[in-house]
Amino acid sequence: MDETPETDEIRGKAKGTAPVPLSVLDLVTVGAGRTATDALRTSVDIARLAESRGFHRYWVAEHHSMPGVASSSPAVILAHLAAHTDRIRLGSGGVMLPNHAPLVIAEQFGTLEAMAPRRIDLGLGRAPGTDGATAAALRRTQRLGEGADDFPEQLAELVRFLDDDFPDGHPYARIHAVPGPVQATSPGGVQSPHRPPVWLLGSSGFSARLAGALGLPFAFAHHFSAQNTIPALDLYRESFRPSAVLDAPYALIGVSALAADEEKEARRQVLAAALSMVRLRTGRPGLVPTPEEAEAYEFSPMEREFVGSWNANVIHGTADEVRAGLDDLQKRTGADELMLTGNAHGLDVRLRSYELIADAYGLPAAEA
Repeated sequence: MDETPETDEIRGKAKGTAPVPLSVLDLVTVGAGRTATDALRTSVDIARLAESRGFHRYWVAEHHSMPGVASSSPAVILAHLAAHTDRIRLGSGGVMLPNHAPLVIAEQFGTLEAMAPRRIDLGLGRAPGTDGATAAALRRTQRLGEGADDFPEQLAELVRFLDDDFPDGHPYARIHAVPGPVQATSPGGVQSPHRPPVWLLGSSGFSARLAGALGLPFAFAHHFSAQNTIPALDLYRESFRPSAVLDAPYALIGVSALAADEEKEARRQVLAAALSMVRLRTGRPGLVPTPEEAEAYEFSPMEREFVGSWNANVIHGTADEVRAGLDDLQKRTGADELMLTGNAHGLDVRLRSYELIADAYGLPAAEA
């Protein structure tokens, strides 16, 4: 099967000495003493750095009711990033489809596609991206399992809206997502029929199997479900059926990675991020603490065990140590792309981490 333009947009090209394309996942984390404005400005700085250094794509995730994560509205953030970049692919990692009407997502991402043609990815997940009570507020229902169970049907409806191809007689046949392909078929229409590639995201086997069956690209959340990475990727590859989008599987994995000039500083930063996760997992979500607060915190034995387990899957240290860890992970998983997320309290720390990783792989030098 010949590769289509859509395939070219999905498959990145490795730069420098990196074994596969490198990308960025941004949670827009907010540290203690910082504001959401600070975090969003840093996202622009990182996106510009990523673009200038040859990272393939930059995704933002959807989370709700978490003080330390300012990415509740991916489409809004992506529009902002699109206005401050020129080439890098931008996308959702991901939009949690059960939280939204498919038509709304088709409209939002059709608008983004119009703003940044052929630069937008639509990554979709079926988890709520929050706790049950917040999910109920988002979905206006207490039947939370219903949305996840209906995910394949919601996905099919969304793709119909994106392609504007509901069959005759369907209740939505006369409804069109605008901006979208319908504008190209209207009298005098010159709207591009292109729409963003759809990715499925997952942390278990459900979306892996569905992505394979539909011939879609797959993104796995290794950064918080490392034990399931290889089984999910194997299932995706085994389930894969060629489609108009892809002739062979394409899987990226999200990876927690933080590089610093000194190994000790990297350990301090990931300890603070781990404390933030401890608080989130025990129902006390808050801003990302400073390294000093984390060092002074008295972890219980259970919390310390969690931190050890969590940080075992965070590739951190000097640039050379992070590069070695990423190379090993890619070899073990066979991932086609690595999407790096570096969570830390300091805004400059996150920016410096991506600079160091880019230097370690000899990615193109930033433009003056």
